[in-house]
Amino acid sequence: MSETQTSLMNQQLDALLYQETNLVANLANASALINDTYTDLNWAGFYLYNSDTQELDLGPFQGKVACMHIKVGAGVVGTAFKDQQTHRVANVHEFPGHIACDSASNSEIVVPLTKGDRQIGVMDIDSPLLDRFTAENEAELVEFAKILVQYID
Repeated sequence: MSETQTSLMNQQLDALLYQETNLVANLANASALINDTYTDLNWAGFYLYNSDTQELDLGPFQGKVACMHIKVGAGVVGTAFKDQQTHRVANVHEFPGHIACDSASNSEIVVPLTKGDRQIGVMDIDSPLLDRFTAENEAELVEFAKILVQYID
């Protein structure tokens, strides 16, 4: 994907979500935009932190069925949330404690969603290809997440 396409994706997100505050609608459209922009994905979506259960619950997504609850610190999703750091994993089968929600997934990138001090959840994107995500993709998706959280109350 060229830098122009990604800039366009991030501009589209900003325009799409302008003056919209509905969390489900915003996350649904964001996952659709990622899924439509990137090739070789089998899952693009969100897990949201549930303070009552202290787990991450499945949110809007595009792709195959997924795990509905993930413990903080478990797998790539739970680890990225716990560490509050983006995790780009070339081969998920080599990640300690990997949770195989979908056996077709081979690489993954997870970006925490945080607004101020509030930990909202994570953006999770999976691919059936090994080493699918580049450092450029990571930078693009981190920027995407920054735009997205502006539209989360």
